[in-house]
Amino acid sequence: MAKHALLSTSSAHRWLNCPPSAKHSATYQDTSSEFARQGTDTHSLCEYHLRKALGMPTENPTEKLTFYDQEMEECAQGYAAYVMEQVEKAKQTCSDPVVLIEQRLDFSRFVGEGFGTGDCVIISDGTLSVVDYKHGVGVLVSAEDDPQMMCYALGALELFDGIYDIDTVSMTIYQPRRENVSTCVMTKEQLLEWAETVLVPTAKLAYAGEGEYKAGDHCQFCKAKAVCRKRAEYNLERARYDFEMPATLDTDEIAYILTKADELANWVSDVKEYALQQALSGTDYNGFKVVEGRSNRKYVNEEAVAQAAVDAGFDPYEKKVLGITAMTALMGKKKFEEVLGGFIHKPSGKPVLVPLSDKRLAMNTAQDDFKEN
Repeated sequence: MAKHALLSTSSAHRWLNCPPSAKHSATYQDTSSEFARQGTDTHSLCEYHLRKALGMPTENPTEKLTFYDQEMEECAQGYAAYVMEQVEKAKQTCSDPVVLIEQRLDFSRFVGEGFGTGDCVIISDGTLSVVDYKHGVGVLVSAEDDPQMMCYALGALELFDGIYDIDTVSMTIYQPRRENVSTCVMTKEQLLEWAETVLVPTAKLAYAGEGEYKAGDHCQFCKAKAVCRKRAEYNLERARYDFEMPATLDTDEIAYILTKADELANWVSDVKEYALQQALSGTDYNGFKVVEGRSNRKYVNEEAVAQAAVDAGFDPYEKKVLGITAMTALMGKKKFEEVLGGFIHKPSGKPVLVPLSDKRLAMNTAQDDFKEN
């Protein structure tokens, strides 16, 4: 396996925290999820809209996209608009900023054969900006000390530091489906110091399959996560609270459990899915068997069913108003707001307990209402 595949930028968060995981996970087959393919489609659309906004020659890719929908269109347009705002800001201090789209960024001086693709790179007087689009909704991604973004920035510095007098590096993650725009700014010296003291020595350990295994949130996309002993020990230690009577737990203990609950549940889910696939391949787990899950009845031919119902004197169709997304696509966003804006109501969401780092405003609780009265 090529070295750049072993230590990819997308998995940098994992192998920097757990160096041996790079070689360990490399022994497992690569798989492509529907979410990843959806992200690829969105990146193509983002590139099109940004090139179009900048007046560059481009071709509309929508007919070739498998997962194209109205939400994707709005996300891509929003990304292009955001980048154009940054370009206009750059023009305030630089008459002719350089804007590069889908730029190959080589940082192999720090990580052997290391490279990545920057969604957008903007160079203006003294400042290098890297913008990365994230289409995912499951994980909120912060640009603060994000190793993937820092590797991209190193690659951009390798290209332009000798041409432009760069002293500040700005890294932004644009994640519209989480309403998240996260930016981290540091000096060029801070970035290079991180590269020399953290990135380079850890990359050497990872190449060699050395260093210590370490479990944490970086395990989420590791291909070995279901069978990793260190992750099992890590989660089983947290599961010990399951055996304590709830009455013995104080608020601090409950808060600690809440911080680990999702991670523990994800680990259990990963192990169960791995065991199922192994069982389907012939592995026997003592005390378990594979059975057929529940399923619902389906029509084998909907057109034939509809015709048979009509012939029997019944109306087989239900009439319902289009959903908001479909109606917006039908009318267009401007016309939709004009005609139906007054009929739209967004009810309060179901209460959810989340960490303080969540950007949503806190709800008033019963205790808050009592205090106000």
